[in-house]
Amino acid sequence: MQFQVPQFIEVEDKIFGPLTFRQFVYCAGGAGAAYLLWRLLPIYLAGPLVLGVGGFAAALAFMKWNGRPFILALENGFYYILHSKLYLWNNEYKARERGRGKREGVKKQETQVYIPKLSQSKLHELSWSLDIKERIAAGVAENQEHVGGVVAPMHTAREARV
Repeated sequence: MQFQVPQFIEVEDKIFGPLTFRQFVYCAGGAGAAYLLWRLLPIYLAGPLVLGVGGFAAALAFMKWNGRPFILALENGFYYILHSKLYLWNNEYKARERGRGKREGVKKQETQVYIPKLSQSKLHELSWSLDIKERIAAGVAENQEHVGGVVAPMHTAREARV
């Protein structure tokens, strides 16, 4: 038996003329809010607010940011502002610390080289090899990290902060 497979499942259906349901809701909500502002506030206050609300509603309905809906960009922006940030890697700081340690004669602690075993999961081995390729491409690998042409990755958050 042959079955037809849907091709464009990510394209929303046009329900209200040329608008999708989501676009219609954004436009109708923006028009309703603009009407309420126009009726309730004096004209010198309502004018800029109506333009702002109308522009915001139009951006929500029609604007794409990096090929994705504008509402997702707003959601990600609020998420970034409200949640804490965790920085694990700062290459410039690491380079400054390396140079300072050599000048002061401070001997750095050598970390053990991590070589994956065949018994561990394939996902861990894949992430390890990707980290190696990234570090080789960026040129941040040191001589003691090279083991047989392979660079050992950093494997703890504490080493990343130092």
